Amino acid sequence: IVPTPADLEPQFKQAANEALNAFGDGRMFVEKYVETPRHIEVQCLGDGTGEVIHLWDRDCSVQRRHQKIIETAPSMGLTDETRNAMLNDACRLLAADNYRAAGTVEFLVDKNGKHYFMEVNPRVQVEHTITEEITGVDIVQSTMKLASGKTLKELGLTQDSIPEPMGYAMQCRVTTENPAHDFR
Repeated sequence: IVPTPADLEPQFKQAANEALNAFGDGRMFVEKYVETPRHIEVQCLGDGTGEVIHLWDRDCSVQRRHQKIIETAPSMGLTDETRNAMLNDACRLLAADNYRAAGTVEFLVDKNGKHYFMEVNPRVQVEHTITEEITGVDIVQSTMKLASGKTLKELGLTQDSIPEPMGYAMQCRVTTENPAHDFR
């Protein structure tokens, strides 16, 4: 983490030299550090024609050793502006690639509500069930039908047909760490 702009050049050079010595390649990838971010993901369905819908969002910020422990849907405490920007960005990203399937677009959200793209998971995730609870959409069944060539419209799944979230849902995972053995 580079704490100040003045530290960027010397730390970049040092890291590039370390990479060159260790791997024979000193090229560097730089990304913004987001302090105390929230981990918010948007569940989407696409039909391969450029049509993509969102099934709202989930908050996966409660983690232990980078593993999700508690997920809630929809995310609480987001402004409408931040939520709508993420939902729109997720759909636009997948639509640009004619995405076909269920997919999750993940973002980090900073303390000011600015969101940053993190990754796309092109699969049904374990926590999909809380999205099913708040939307009434069977994500697995929809994915199978999309894979068989059906369009979202043929499935009756348009963005206008997806209801506002119906309450809240939460998923909690049990971990197998033992506090008597240093949480291993």
